[in-house]
Amino acid sequence: MPRTRNAVATKKRRKKVLKKAKGYFGNKSRLFRYAKDAVNRAEAYAYRDRRKKKTVFRQLWIVRINAACRAEGIRYSQFINGLNKADVKLDRKALSELAIHEPDAFKELVEKAKGALAA
Repeated sequence: MPRTRNAVATKKRRKKVLKKAKGYFGNKSRLFRYAKDAVNRAEAYAYRDRRKKKTVFRQLWIVRINAACRAEGIRYSQFINGLNKADVKLDRKALSELAIHEPDAFKELVEKAKGALAA
């Protein structure tokens, strides 16, 4: 009885990896042996950075809010504290968008935060 082989599945698996490696430099896009390492590494980075992206965007929003707050004469931490005391429930993304596109509305929020801190 001949031994069983699984060439179909092997070829399919290798094609899948080489397809993912399209555009990689040199042998990494042509040879399975090198492509599988490059693809594994790329997928690990992608997994990590999908999570890191959330941190990076939050940092960006905070920087933008801080810049807008300082233009109004208040620090970011005081502004957030004031909003919490005034029971304003806006996330940092929304605050950042307001600071950029609706400076008048943002100025009102700053005044509300200042008022809550003074009270």
